[in-house]
Order: sequence, then C-alpha cells, then structure tokens
Amino acid sequence: MDGSSGTGSNANSSAGPFTSEESASQSHRQKADIAWAHVSEGVNAQGRKTMTCIYCHKTFAGGGIFRMKQHLAGARGSIVSCRKVPPEVRHAISVTLKDIFEKKKGKKGEFGVENPFGRSVDEFDGDEVQEIPIIHTKGITINEASAPSDKGKRKATTLGPGIYNFFKGGHDNSQPTIKAILQSKEKWHNCDMAIARWFYDACIPINAVNSPFFQKTIDQIASMGHGYKAPSYYDLRVPLLREAKKDLTLLIDSFRSIWTETGCTIMGDGWKDSRQRPLINFLVYCPKGISFIKSVDASDVETNAQNLCNLFAEIVEIVGPRNVVHMVTDNASNYKAAGTLLSEKYPTICWSPCAAHCINLILKDIGQMNDVKAIVSLASTVTVFVYNHKYTLNWLRKTKGWKEIIRPGETRFATTFIALKSLHDHKDSLQALVTSGDYKKFLKIDKGKEVKQIVLDEKFWNNCLITVRIMGPLIRLLRVCDTDERPSLGYVYEACIEQLMASRSSLKTKRDSTSLILT
Repeated sequence: MDGSSGTGSNANSSAGPFTSEESASQSHRQKADIAWAHVSEGVNAQGRKTMTCIYCHKTFAGGGIFRMKQHLAGARGSIVSCRKVPPEVRHAISVTLKDIFEKKKGKKGEFGVENPFGRSVDEFDGDEVQEIPIIHTKGITINEASAPSDKGKRKATTLGPGIYNFFKGGHDNSQPTIKAILQSKEKWHNCDMAIARWFYDACIPINAVNSPFFQKTIDQIASMGHGYKAPSYYDLRVPLLREAKKDLTLLIDSFRSIWTETGCTIMGDGWKDSRQRPLINFLVYCPKGISFIKSVDASDVETNAQNLCNLFAEIVEIVGPRNVVHMVTDNASNYKAAGTLLSEKYPTICWSPCAAHCINLILKDIGQMNDVKAIVSLASTVTVFVYNHKYTLNWLRKTKGWKEIIRPGETRFATTFIALKSLHDHKDSLQALVTSGDYKKFLKIDKGKEVKQIVLDEKFWNNCLITVRIMGPLIRLLRVCDTDERPSLGYVYEACIEQLMASRSSLKTKRDSTSLILT
C-alpha cells in the first residue's frame, strides 16, 4: 500500500506535459508575477527567448522570470545584480523571493525531507491566497475590495507612477483575500464606522477620501494583518515627516531630467498671508508635473524692477538657465519691467504675464466704471440690509429653495459680478419680502424704504441682468485659466480661433447679402 502510494506520488510529480487547460492556467499565473512589469521579452538571433531589464537594459537568455527576479533583487552568486533598479522595486522583488524560499522550506520536515502530503493544514492561511491582479500599462490601477453585497463595493482608483513611488514594500495589495470576502456584512459595516468616527472626531474634511493616498493607505494597513499599531504623535511629527520630506526631495529630483529634456516654466505667484505679509511662491512646471521650489518673504524688499529681476535670476540659477524657457508672473508694472530685464539677461527665456491675473485686472477696471459701480452699490445696499437684520434673513431662509446670497470678496474682482448674479437669482424672494405685511415695520426707517424702492425697481434688475450677461463669458474664461487640473492656454487659443473664424464667416455672409441687395 505504501509502495503504491509512493509510486503514484512520484508519477504525479514527474508527469509529462500539462493539458491545455493546465498550461493556460500556469501561463496566466506566471504572467501575473510582479517581475514582469520590470522586464521586456524578446527573441535573439538564434531564436531563443530573451529577457531584458528595463532599468540597466541587460539582456539574458534562459533562466526564466525567476532568474530575472534574482537580477532585480540583487541576489549574489546566481546572476549579475542590477545597479539601476529603484529601491522600492528591489525590496518588492526581494520579498517575493523570500516568500518562495519560505514556502519551499515549509514543504520540508525537520530533517530536510519533503513532506509527501504537501504543506500542513495548520500552516494554511486564507490571507496568502490572492486573485491574479489586473495589470494596466498606464499608471497603477487599484481594484478595491468588494463586499459580498452591492453595499460594500468600492470604486477603482488610479495612481500615477510618481505617487506610487512613495509606497515601498510590495505591489498592489488591494486584491480581496478569501478571508476578507468571507467576512460578514456586520464586520464590513463596523470597519466603515470605525473610519467614519475617526473622520468625525478629528474634524477631517470628507473630501480627504478623494486623495490618491487614502485607499493605498487602507490597503497597506490591511496587508499588515492583525496587531498593527498606528504611529505615535512623535513618529508622525519627527522621523516619518523627515522620511517623507526625503522621499519628496527624491521625487522632485527625478523631475530634473524632464527639465533638461523638454524645458520648463517658472511661475511666480504673489499673495498675502493672514499677517498681511507679501509672499512670492516660485513653482516649476514641466510635462511630468508642477513642483514647488521656494517661497520668498518680500516684506523687507523694495519690489522694484531691479530687485525683482535679481530675485528671478536667483530662481533661474537654482533650476538651471539652460532648462528654463518661460517665466510667468503677475502683470503689474514692476513685474513686467522685471520680466523685460530677465529676458535681456537670459535671451533664451521668454516672459509672459499670468492670463488669470490679466482677466482679473480687466474685471477690476470694468467694476470701476461709473455705471457698473452704481449697480454694485445698490446691490450691496440690499444685501447688507438683509444680512444685518435677523428677521429679514430668517424670513428669506424659510422660503422654499432658498440659497444664501453670495457676497463679494475683497481681492477677487470676479466675485463682484458673481454676487450680482446671485442677487438677481433671488429677485422673486426679495420682492415677496418687501411687499409682505411683515416688512411694514421696516418702512419706519429710511434704509428699509430705500431697500424696498431698489427691490421693486425693474430698471435696476434689468441693469443687473445686462451686466451679468456681458461679464459671463469673461468669468467662464477666468475659470478655465485659473484651473489647477491641466494646462488651459491651449483651450483658450482654440476658443479664440473658433470665435475669430465664426466672426469672419458671419461678416462674409453679411457682405454677400449686402451685395445681392445692391445688385
């Protein structure tokens, strides 16, 4: 009986070729190895399959993906090590090799004899059984765990390669394990509530879950298993902050190669903080992303053209004069003169004003026109009266579909016209207020009479509507130019060209119709 069992076991272990289904499943599992993302396949002149490291570009024939993993992990004695592989990739490959070694070790008894029955049942853990991850070429897709019900499903999040470099020690751990799938709905709900309570107790903004780091953080915590303790206050404040700063410095340094290849744009953003200190933030834009370089406190600096030019030149020297092709600053007269001096000092650098700042200045000039200023003054009188009296404000808030009236900001000139539109949207509610019986007690004061006269004046509302419609396209253009999501100047140029072509077409049609009438 024992002999037949041993023979059967040996026969199975030395079996010939796999069936088609077995070979297909083996190939599918093999391609799911994390090392394939760092290796390219090919064929040499002799017709043999080759593998090339994408970092050091060394080509090897034979050995399979396991040999390439030894090359990437830096295993000594077996194959030459790769010296250009990123540290996080080397660590991830080393972890997989260590897991393979531990699994082989677990199949052997205390005397080094392989267990004929495979691994012990006691050693089995559901956490080690994972589905084959989905591999995408663009970025890294995180397929978040789905609960047994539709209620527990999560949306997929995509991380860019730059952000992924922050997470060391393994690839995508977000694939659901058997243990996670078999959890009850109550367990899933309790986990969600624990995260929600932390958000509510610490007053964390809800939109923090939209951060690309959020789901990856949850995946890393889940991969640690039971017993993981969160970092302390000191750890977050000192060593981890120092390491995050180091990682961020390495990420910014990786941008420098792009600056050399494609060139870059330096952007100077002037603003005032809560202490009314004039600050200038300098950022560098390249196709790979935007990086912060330096913030300068200009409180004790006379912001004339020469001083600003010297400051810009210092930033140019930090980035590299050969790498900078463009400089963007505010459109103030001193910044414009400084940009001219900078272009004379560095002939390869072109200066241009900020498009959003130019539009803001246009809106400021329009807002200072007498007719517009008169309309804004009347609108401000109505808004201030409503919000200065508790009774009128509560009366309006009880109306169906009420939304708060937007009030203009101190420095954002576009908000003046946005507030004007908001007031026009509340025309019916305001007229209902001043014509109601509850408003009679406010007619005893001059301000109340003035507000009623303004609100019931149709000429005022028509002027508001005309102003809003005229300023609408400029405000939409400002929103396009002031976005941080993507470079917007190309869209502006395209819209200008389309508008120009439409104007020419309309003018040509009018000329043709005029010539027909004359003939």
